[in-house]
Amino acid sequence: MHKRQIDIVVISDTHLGIYSSHAEYLLSYLKSIECNTLILNGDIIDMWNFSKFKNTHVHVIRQILKMGERGTKIYYITGNHDDALRKYSGTNMGSIILEDKLVLDLNGEKTWIFHGDVFDHSVKGWAKMLAKLGGRGYDFLIWNNRIINQALKFFNKEPVSFSKKIKSSVKNAVKWISDFELTAAEMAANHGFSTVICGHIHMPQSRIIHTKKGPIKYLNSGDWVENCTALEYNHGAWSIYRHEIVDAEAEIVEKKELRKSIVDSVLNF
Repeated sequence: MHKRQIDIVVISDTHLGIYSSHAEYLLSYLKSIECNTLILNGDIIDMWNFSKFKNTHVHVIRQILKMGERGTKIYYITGNHDDALRKYSGTNMGSIILEDKLVLDLNGEKTWIFHGDVFDHSVKGWAKMLAKLGGRGYDFLIWNNRIINQALKFFNKEPVSFSKKIKSSVKNAVKWISDFELTAAEMAANHGFSTVICGHIHMPQSRIIHTKKGPIKYLNSGDWVENCTALEYNHGAWSIYRHEIVDAEAEIVEKKELRKSIVDSVLNF
């Protein structure tokens, strides 16, 4: 199998351990590339809403470890859903380096990489407990969304994304995303960076944000729950990779998982 050669890859918000994680697509992507540096930018393992590792979740972790054994330099940057690992920042775990942020010098310009939850006051104290419950609700929303999309597909209708509709229609959500991006850019400018890369908000993005101290390149790696996106750096430029969410074999596996989940829910009612 021919593999694409990439200098740097950034992925985030895979949320391994919960139902809505698209681990099968992530595994397919990781197997299709060879990269010098792999940056796992937070919320890779969902320790807040952990249910169980499916086989594909385990295979993703194995694939990442294999990439490290073959020479890929791997950075694991902690996020809010895997914040239990933050106390180990700076630890070298074999081929994986655990950090809470990362600075790269690319073509003489500094790039700042971190998850982004430092801007989110909702993940502290009592609000953190509510955020965890919200995370379970989000997972349930995605689970139901996929059932409905399977029905829509049967009737040859276009799939819909409830969470994306909510994000794009609720003014507070739109403002929060805009504020997040602007805050990240302004902080990067204040610290002398030319590029800032985040995850956290599950919104893949690549754009220039103009701050008082000049233009900043803002990038977001998106997620592997809805968008199935990554950031790739090759030949001095960043681009957004979007994985095609069409895989007959994966759909069969997912339907089996859905049936089992429904049966379990009925039996435990």
